[in-house]
Amino acid sequence: MAMQALAPWACDPAQTRGRRFAEVVAPTRSDHQRDRDRIVHSSAFRRLVYKTQVFLNHEGDLFRTRLTHSLEVAQLGRSIARPLGLNEDLVEAICLAHDLGHTPFGHAGQDMLNACMRPWGGFEHNLQSLRVVDQLEERYPEFDGLNLTFEAREGILKHCSQANAQKLEAQEPGGVAARFLQGGQPSLEAQLCNLADAIAYNAHDVDDGLRSGYLTWEQLLTVPLVARYHAQALAQHPQLAQAEYQRRLLYETIRRMLSDQVYDVIATTRQRIAAAGVDSVAAVRAHPDKLVAFSADMARESQALKQFLFRNLYRHAEVTQTMDHAQTVVQDLFSLYLARPQEMKPRHAAKAQAAASEAGRARAVADFVAGMTDRYAAHEHERLTGKRLLV
Repeated sequence: MAMQALAPWACDPAQTRGRRFAEVVAPTRSDHQRDRDRIVHSSAFRRLVYKTQVFLNHEGDLFRTRLTHSLEVAQLGRSIARPLGLNEDLVEAICLAHDLGHTPFGHAGQDMLNACMRPWGGFEHNLQSLRVVDQLEERYPEFDGLNLTFEAREGILKHCSQANAQKLEAQEPGGVAARFLQGGQPSLEAQLCNLADAIAYNAHDVDDGLRSGYLTWEQLLTVPLVARYHAQALAQHPQLAQAEYQRRLLYETIRRMLSDQVYDVIATTRQRIAAAGVDSVAAVRAHPDKLVAFSADMARESQALKQFLFRNLYRHAEVTQTMDHAQTVVQDLFSLYLARPQEMKPRHAAKAQAAASEAGRARAVADFVAGMTDRYAAHEHERLTGKRLLV
């Protein structure tokens, strides 16, 4: 089987730390190709198509969802991985799986479910993504979850509280949570996915924000990162100033912004790898700092765009009004299911009713709610309360 040429600091599938349950090696695919394939075929991955990124799924056919976002992150991740000699299959697997545990209704749903679960340890969507691939997917006769490799699971768990890290470490000593307790870094592939995620959502939220009418060109051109590429696009293609070409102008601006950010990460990361002198995955993990990064100037401009989107799009009055309703849906569903678990689907109800503690019951309810799509949550809320909060 022809394999990608990997740099010394890349995760070699032949040297994987393995799966929690041993399996026979596939004859035509590496372990990380199998990780990716299992993620794509999972139920949780398919549900991402009806989960909010910024705008609810029913608000427009062309707005990003968690699924299209994950695909864009994977594309950016592979574009950066190849010139750095990183494991493209592993990068793709992590990127495609990074939002599997996200709730319906985006960050608003996550924040509310965290508030509902606060008496029982809270809710973290990164930890929930790990729960999905380790426990909640039910596809195989020998084990729960997808039985992914350590390297994929490490990348999926990109953030973790100390309390949850301690629980995971007790269950899996020296496992995917160890770095949160002992210091150190994840693989370069995992670091890359974090940055590809940020690049993707900054760019596509500019697109969706302008398409929705919640952002205007006048506002966007106050952001240096957008203004620069907008000016470049017009300088090379003056006809884009005409009204009928506004969509093309937007796409050309975003294309240039994405390209420069990708090239900036590649150049900066090469410099940081050389300066650090790392020559193995172990050296990457032991290094005190992340090595996949923007240059200082690009990091500053990217952060400024992120802050602009937070103020002007994510906190736009129309968005927050919708998300207030969404949070009510999540809060009501959690409370209703906790009191009446039999209202959930049978296998989820059985898990909640069989739980040995209130905390276990609450976690089973949180698993069910977190797995919902936007429209299923809205329909369930209407069924149980008689109220239609989200059209």
